[in-house]
Amino acid sequence: MSEPPSLRRMPDGFLERGEQVTRLEAFVDAAFAFAVTLLVISLDAIPDSIPALIEALKGIPAFAASFAQIAFFWYSHASWSRRYGMNDGADVWLSLLLVFLVLVYVYPLKIVFGALFYWISGGWFPTPVQLASVGDLRAMFSIYGLAYATLAGSMLALYAHAWRRRQALRLDAEETVRTYGYAASWGWSVLVALLSIAVAVGLPGRITPWLAGAPGMVYALMSFSPLIAKAAMRRARSRCAAGIA
Repeated sequence: MSEPPSLRRMPDGFLERGEQVTRLEAFVDAAFAFAVTLLVISLDAIPDSIPALIEALKGIPAFAASFAQIAFFWYSHASWSRRYGMNDGADVWLSLLLVFLVLVYVYPLKIVFGALFYWISGGWFPTPVQLASVGDLRAMFSIYGLAYATLAGSMLALYAHAWRRRQALRLDAEETVRTYGYAASWGWSVLVALLSIAVAVGLPGRITPWLAGAPGMVYALMSFSPLIAKAAMRRARSRCAAGIA
């Protein structure tokens, strides 16, 4: 398949089909920036004393982790846009869905990371909510897991859409293989989030402090994403070599 003319090859091997920023991408960027703003102002009052300021500064680790998570999804969508440069009906709706979900995701994100740092510090870092029961813990992790699964599912749908349109996009062999691998990686993320929900729902009525963090520990399985992507890419290469579309 011939290479489209006048397109720059990016370091990841993809042609930069989305070199021009569209109004949709600008809207997505602005929405993600607004989501970061909500991280700062959504649950906290402005400190009115030095002790209150010090207490507020203790929230920096949770804010940094939340910021990194939102930045990760923003960068993932921006990379997708640059690789494929699509602007059809499905792309628009999936991108708008991602924006909607990330704005909803801000609240469970801040709560989960606040609770995480409160837990690992033995209460030294502040938490935005008090978990009074195991039921509260189940609800927190289930809501967060559902939010993460739907966000990852949106990215999976975007890559699946690019995969279906690979001939129209004139993807070369390596781009086709990598697209399949990225889709598989996002599918793995969805499965990990759903597993975390299952662990949260299955927590017993009486738990130890370390067992309380079990649903969050499940997300360590995300570290296998590169292996999942590589396995999917090997499968895609085999399919291409065998002439299977």
